[in-house]
Amino acid sequence: MSAGATDPLRIAVTGAGGRMGREVIEAAADRDAVAVAVAVNRTATEPVAGVAVDAADRLGELLAAESPDVLVDFTGPASAVAYAEACADAGVPMVTGTTGFADAQLDSLRAASDAVPVLKASNFARGVAALRRAVREAAAALPGYDVELTETHHNGKRDAPSGTAKSILDDVESVRDDLDRRVHGREGDAPREAGEIGVHARRAGDVTGEHEVLVAGNRETLELTHRAGDRGVFAEGALDAADWLAGRDPGWYGFDDVLDGGSE
Repeated sequence: MSAGATDPLRIAVTGAGGRMGREVIEAAADRDAVAVAVAVNRTATEPVAGVAVDAADRLGELLAAESPDVLVDFTGPASAVAYAEACADAGVPMVTGTTGFADAQLDSLRAASDAVPVLKASNFARGVAALRRAVREAAAALPGYDVELTETHHNGKRDAPSGTAKSILDDVESVRDDLDRRVHGREGDAPREAGEIGVHARRAGDVTGEHEVLVAGNRETLELTHRAGDRGVFAEGALDAADWLAGRDPGWYGFDDVLDGGSE
């Protein structure tokens, strides 16, 4: 953490009027060692947990004026890229949990990490990190077994499958050369074919987030599941990441770096 031993970590929060922006500000309010120095939103927003929310188009000047230790972002791909560029210009590290980036947008986000440390994660729940490690181990230990992934989120989530689901699929493919084709749902005459990983995205109600991996073969099944009770889990993890990232060298980081301790 870049601040002194008795000084709080000063953060900036984008998307302060959104679900996750509010969660981050509220989680920060519960931590004596964290203070929200800047909060912005694209539309006019009332104060959140006592923190005034400014206009997002003023982010650059606010970062220059307040010099926060790190910015925390849960918005949309286009916004996150713009905020990353503002962070690079102002020399402010960035933590983002935004998902759904196109390849070109991801390249732009990575470009910012040449100037400042950028930590991107599809999920900030420690349990999901453990799930991903378990999935890699299980998929590698059960060659030839079929793999299916189902994820469920609230009815307002835009990207499908979720960023976490895509990360889990990447994990499976990294240890199973025989699984190289993602099939999104099935309909009609659609028997399973070699090389498939079935992917199923459900959107309903106010479900925070569920991910289930089914591994089946040889007359047995293995199910690995993570359920998030509320969004506060992700906000707490993002604040842990922000604390870890502040003061780091420019570069591209992930949540595993935080959990593993990274290089000191």
